[in-house]
Amino acid sequence: MELKRTNHKIIAGALLMGLAVALGAMGAHALEKVLTPKNLATFKTGVHYQMLHAFGLIFLGILDKLYRDKFKIETALFTLGIILFSFNCYIYSLTNIKVFAMLIPIGGVTFIMGWLSLGLRFFKISRNYEDLSS
Repeated sequence: MELKRTNHKIIAGALLMGLAVALGAMGAHALEKVLTPKNLATFKTGVHYQMLHAFGLIFLGILDKLYRDKFKIETALFTLGIILFSFNCYIYSLTNIKVFAMLIPIGGVTFIMGWLSLGLRFFKISRNYEDLSS
């Protein structure tokens, strides 16, 4: 009997996706009246990128099952990106404290590194399959 392991990436992605939906609703309804248009746009950008990368975590969880790989680097980069980019978008839009705005680009770079790492991993995986079939 095969022991099924819990896929924490899918759970984390689903929870972060639910949080993004809740924050998006809060931004659309409650914050629309209190934030400047620029700050509201920053808040919505944080929600948008959180949704994309929470879905990315779910995607990585599915890839774990298909390729029996852990995708730990990509998972860490997407998670760190959500914290550094999205969460700092939220905090900055609500407080206007500049230090939070300065962290946002670091989160963006973290997202980019996660996607590049995923692309390179699949390049290596495809090379390994080609080597096996030759």
